[in-house]
Amino acid sequence: MKHLTPVEAHAFLQSRPDALFVDVRMEIEYLYVGHPPGVVHVPWYEYPQMQADPQGFAAQVAREAGGDRQRPVVLLCRSGKRTIDAGQALEAAGFTDVVNVLHGFEGELDEHFQRGRLNGWRHDGLPWEQL
Repeated sequence: MKHLTPVEAHAFLQSRPDALFVDVRMEIEYLYVGHPPGVVHVPWYEYPQMQADPQGFAAQVAREAGGDRQRPVVLLCRSGKRTIDAGQALEAAGFTDVVNVLHGFEGELDEHFQRGRLNGWRHDGLPWEQL
């Protein structure tokens, strides 16, 4: 698995239009916190179960990738943590080019336990939209 900053991931996506960009956050995060335009939403886990299904996740991403496990897959979550497990599940399912977006959409917590002030997709001024 590769690890790219949001700016590096954005540049990668621009240079690789064949890449599948996947947001693994829960639906409520995806809709109400915001998401990059064109990202495909495939949650790693969902409320109320809050339990990941690695095989089900990998199968859904495979469908979104048209069955092509060689296709680059770029994973985004809130802070870059869920995508580690999700990426490992994809690699275990045979995906060969998996990218984790470091710091995720909202970024790491600062000293006041707030996100969006240190790093992350939004912090870096990259394109995003919100419901």
